[in-house]
Amino acid sequence: MSRFLSSRLKNLEPYTPGEQPQIKNLIKLNTNESPFPPSAKAIQLAADEAKDLQLYPDPECRKLTQMLADKLGVDFDEVLVTNGSDEILNFAFMAFCDEEREAVFPDITYGFYKVFAQLNGVAYREIPLDENLEINLDDYKGLKSTVFIANPNAPTGIYIGICEIEKLVSENPDSLFVIDEAYVDFGNQSAVPLIKKYDNILVTQTFSKSRSMAGARLGFGVGSKKLIQDLNTIKYSTNPYNINKMTMAAGIGALLDEDYTSGNCKKICEAREYTLENLREMGFEATDSKANFIFAKHPKISGERIYSGLRERSILVRHFGGARILEYNRITIGTKEQMDKFLTAVREIIKEEEK
Repeated sequence: MSRFLSSRLKNLEPYTPGEQPQIKNLIKLNTNESPFPPSAKAIQLAADEAKDLQLYPDPECRKLTQMLADKLGVDFDEVLVTNGSDEILNFAFMAFCDEEREAVFPDITYGFYKVFAQLNGVAYREIPLDENLEINLDDYKGLKSTVFIANPNAPTGIYIGICEIEKLVSENPDSLFVIDEAYVDFGNQSAVPLIKKYDNILVTQTFSKSRSMAGARLGFGVGSKKLIQDLNTIKYSTNPYNINKMTMAAGIGALLDEDYTSGNCKKICEAREYTLENLREMGFEATDSKANFIFAKHPKISGERIYSGLRERSILVRHFGGARILEYNRITIGTKEQMDKFLTAVREIIKEEEK
């Protein structure tokens, strides 16, 4: 680090993204990207918008925001579009956490929560998952904090039912609950309708996963008008033009092609269940994932060995270093063909270890 870096940031541990190697014929199952390309409508509208890149984009994202509001059944000023859902999560740490209101989140969850807390200099507390790697909502009652819950959680993929979320929100009006729904479209119910009943919930989502737009960086948050007003204050104090013209257009195109999105989600969910069934037949233990990935471990073969064995076969999954999840690998769901190749490789690794 340079001698000019603020002392406040000298111990900051940045988020480590999944590998993005440039290897030919690689089956990439490590960063929860969609195996399908964006909607043709999204591609076309983005290409059309490229002709006007000499002009600034609409800072209000009016057309896209209104389309999202209509789809979600909320008002225009209850939605904020951001540069990926990471941006609105960072905004939430900036706006709603300080020395009087700490950030609270599980100890095993999306790694950026801890980074955002450290980056913004706010106190935070990590609450351990239970022995089944599940979030115990009783641990989050009566805190008077800003609570961040990924639902489904990452990297476990475990989903909390909407009734349980509502009970938590309704019984703890002095806490703000940020519900991160990056993977909600893979067979789950969204908490968005709750923003009409409660002013202490902010729901975030992304176009990266179900809408095949990870490379475009587009996310959004939904909450009460006052919460969104607060977040807009942060946005207009940092980067008013946070969504570029091509990404905005691609988002509109994706919303115009919801049948394509839902069809892809169905294929991914079918491939997820197919892969889970096969892994369990091989002796793997896996969480009941409701996301576009599987979190699994083998009782006799280390997670590191499976990760490295797959990598030797040009298949990349995500391996984490935390003590409680060291034996697990997170496996993004690709196409049925990709998952068959993955399963074949796993069987080969098991055979090698049994010799």
